[in-house]
Amino acid sequence: MKTIHRIIICCLVLLSSNSILGQKSQYIWAFGDSAGIDFNNLSNPQAIESAMDSRGSCASISDSLGNLLFYAGINYYGIGFSTNVYNSLHQQMPNGDSLKGVAWYNELIILPMPSSANKYYLFTLDLNIDKGLYYSVIDMSLNNGLGDVTTKNHNLNTLWWADEINAIKHANGRDWWIILKTEQNNFDDKYYRYLVSPSGIDSMPAQQIGTGSQTGFVEFKWNKQGDRMAMINLPGLIELYDFDRCTGLLSNPVTIRQPVLVNPSPKIWSCEFSSTGNFLYISANPIIPDSSRLIQIDLRNYPNNITMDTLWSTYYPKVTAGALKRGPDDKIYFSCAYVPSAFNNYPYADSMYNAYNMNLGVINSPDSLGLTCNFQPWSFYLNGKRTYWGLPNNPDYDMGPVVGSICDSLSTGFATITNTKGVINKVFPNPNNGAFYIELLQTFASPVWAELFDIQGKLCARQLIDNTHYTTPIRFEQVNPGIYVLKLNSNKNILGTVKVVVTE
Repeated sequence: MKTIHRIIICCLVLLSSNSILGQKSQYIWAFGDSAGIDFNNLSNPQAIESAMDSRGSCASISDSLGNLLFYAGINYYGIGFSTNVYNSLHQQMPNGDSLKGVAWYNELIILPMPSSANKYYLFTLDLNIDKGLYYSVIDMSLNNGLGDVTTKNHNLNTLWWADEINAIKHANGRDWWIILKTEQNNFDDKYYRYLVSPSGIDSMPAQQIGTGSQTGFVEFKWNKQGDRMAMINLPGLIELYDFDRCTGLLSNPVTIRQPVLVNPSPKIWSCEFSSTGNFLYISANPIIPDSSRLIQIDLRNYPNNITMDTLWSTYYPKVTAGALKRGPDDKIYFSCAYVPSAFNNYPYADSMYNAYNMNLGVINSPDSLGLTCNFQPWSFYLNGKRTYWGLPNNPDYDMGPVVGSICDSLSTGFATITNTKGVINKVFPNPNNGAFYIELLQTFASPVWAELFDIQGKLCARQLIDNTHYTTPIRFEQVNPGIYVLKLNSNKNILGTVKVVVTE
């Protein structure tokens, strides 16, 4: 069944240059104290139960049909933090305990391993003694399809990071950019980039741009189009950048609000774009007056005439504002934690159930100005489960390539291949495991070479074919799963090109 599923996915890729493997990869959320949401019915999302127990950091991923694969959260047990991984039956995975990480904010993220149908990276940040960026690998082909953690706590660096890791699709629609920022104790205060591709995890040069973070509490969010990034921090900085998905570089910083480095601090906690990117929403907990707030920033005339409006506020310490997260339904969900006066709310006491921690707020029409955005506080009932500050730190798994971009190698390459089949009638089977047949429209007297290139143009395999028959077998050994360009050439003349998908 898994092989059939992989083939179906690969065939969809072949049918369209804009096909996306993960159409419902973010349809299941797990967060808070045993809480979760199933978005498979977008018009009526349902609260579900999870094994999660995290006040902040958490992430989850589903398959292309919206079926939960696994999720992870960072818990605090009184003596330290631990990242745990849970399967679709809400059971801890084998080896899915004691992963590095801390639990305040957005210190973990799940990314599909490019060109692998079954493997996933779990990246985590540890900001304690073992500071640095770590990754573990989850293989969903193991344990009867429930998954197993096969690589655990592999260290990529020992920098002291701010409490934020986020990721966005490369412009080719397959690879990933990971973006992090060093914490103020490093004094370099730079943005760091990692490129996740079929070749592995590559560190790219750091970029120093914009206003320094001045704190370990920062958050990055991209608009749905992927060309703009917002950065906020606890002292109140709100900054926007243009973002290049080809290079992973930021440019043109625009500061909407300067940070306040002395009390009273604005304590900005989270941000989220509306689906069009015309509005940016901010959650905050100002010290004076003591209140939790939801703020809307109007970006329709960006970068000029940017306006801010407080849409809602409520007194705390009864509640404090937490994460904002755009759902698959394009509504924005708002988590507030219930906080007793002593601020010792984690873990909640067994008796501590109320309307504040058993519901999320919902911005029902985020692309509408002011109160017409229809924000309803505490309106999404979690079916008796409880939320803290965090919502899943899931990237936009469904983001496609930047069509027409110079580095849109998956889509523009496909378009070219489709129109240049030349003498190739068909390749079968396709997808395949590296062994397949080529059916030609004619035979040739001169030698013909079959060459396999990856989407970045690298020659991966080459074979002299039997050019005297219309149908000839091809066998490329040791080729990794992925999407390739097959070219036939004779005396340096290209006879035809087609796309080929190699599966595991």
